[in-house]
Amino acid sequence: MSIEIGDIAPDFTMPATGGRTVSLAAMKGKAFALYFYPKADTPGCTKEACAFQEALPELGHIGLEVIGVSPDKMKPIEKFAEKFKLTFPLASDETKEVAEAYGVWVEKSMYGKKYMGMERSTFLVGADGRVARVWPKVKVEGHAAEVMQAARLISK
Repeated sequence: MSIEIGDIAPDFTMPATGGRTVSLAAMKGKAFALYFYPKADTPGCTKEACAFQEALPELGHIGLEVIGVSPDKMKPIEKFAEKFKLTFPLASDETKEVAEAYGVWVEKSMYGKKYMGMERSTFLVGADGRVARVWPKVKVEGHAAEVMQAARLISK
């Protein structure tokens, strides 16, 4: 399933860091970035999470919340958040249901071996619950700044 700009964001409810639960219903009326990353505490995922953490004050100023999603269990996600002092929610999608709904649980290939995995992607969802922007196959460098720039446009 492929999510397009203008689509209503697929529903989700997941456990998240700090004993929280994140859900589409709880985000009603708020703009947010839902970013999917393959694995907690790996180099690219750490760089991406830290960039979002660094951008949080500015993102908060423009009214954008951030939720990170990985297929990891909560324990490694909690350790990751604690280790890097990440204050935004990181959610666990162990069942991969949310990743599948957003079309980011995909077949990958490494050294000729095929496997299923999380495609690093971000969805910017407006306060109206509709997808305002999609970044498939994200390159980590400069991505948080791109999301911030797009968020400024939807917050006007």
